[in-house]
Amino acid sequence: MDLDVQLKKQVGEFQLDSTFTLSAPRMGIFGPSGSGKSTLMNALAGLVTADSGYVKLDGQFIFDSAQKINLKPEQRGIGVVFQHAHLFPHMSVRRNVLYGYNRTRPENRRVDPENLFEILGIHPLLTRDVNTLSGGERQRVALARTVLTCPRLILMDEPLSGLDETHKFQIIPYLNRVFSEFAIPLLFISHSILEMRMMTDEVLVIDKGRINRHIETELLAKTSWNEGHKGYANLLRLSRPIPRNDLYAYAWGENTLILTEPGEGEENLFELDAREILLFKRHPEATSARNLLKCRVNKIFSSGNRVRVELECRGQLFIAQIVPESLRELDVREGCSVVAVIKASAFKRII
Repeated sequence: MDLDVQLKKQVGEFQLDSTFTLSAPRMGIFGPSGSGKSTLMNALAGLVTADSGYVKLDGQFIFDSAQKINLKPEQRGIGVVFQHAHLFPHMSVRRNVLYGYNRTRPENRRVDPENLFEILGIHPLLTRDVNTLSGGERQRVALARTVLTCPRLILMDEPLSGLDETHKFQIIPYLNRVFSEFAIPLLFISHSILEMRMMTDEVLVIDKGRINRHIETELLAKTSWNEGHKGYANLLRLSRPIPRNDLYAYAWGENTLILTEPGEGEENLFELDAREILLFKRHPEATSARNLLKCRVNKIFSSGNRVRVELECRGQLFIAQIVPESLRELDVREGCSVVAVIKASAFKRII
């Protein structure tokens, strides 16, 4: 997928003035509320008409003010999944998901509906009335309906913001499976850095209508410091646990981690706040913490009175957050060795 964009749009006192090119399959547009994310998405999809500029998708102009090209939304090959599912209330789930598919030319159908239903886990929902669905179920049905139109690109506009934390993390594996299985390019729009990390590889950062950065998602997370002083969240993919006395042992690459919380699947995603990790220059003689990891310091990121230290432990990377005084006292520098100490109770299971 190649997306080349240069757009201007005045909405009241707000002006969108964005220029960018994208080619990665998993991209995001990240920014706070009011930054222009939804205005940009609507202009790409053809739901609003930009004042000037162009949108070129895979070499085809789908909008160009100079050439007076402005394809209708259904002609652009762009599917949209909104924050609210916008399902047809008078249709069953099956009729909803097949609505676009039945209107797609047979030669353009690239997705097998039954395979998609299985991946999204919506077979049991197909005969249901859409008004009986939960928020997460509605979003899966909305995604199925969009995917079955066989678009060249899917835009997802804050699709998880209406869900509580539990349902949000339940739906993300379904989303990832769909985009991996059918190789449909994704432009994911959100103000949540955690959602970005779980759904995208690269991010455009938008502020006041302008794109000011194009950056790898993980690098954005490592170098972003919010006003609430929330720590960086390490996302660790761990194996199925093995009971160990009253705790649980997980494989993390070549490492073994001891946790208090049991996981359920072959792969479990855990969150570890960077502030929960203590650093020692040498192996401590005694500690109640169950995880002591000898690490190499890769990089150091600083902002004011906070420091993030990127650590490598047998091929696995994670971040510890400390204060500058600790950095100086321990003489922590890139390339040096430290011991990371983590309590078994510091991990929070996400999926």
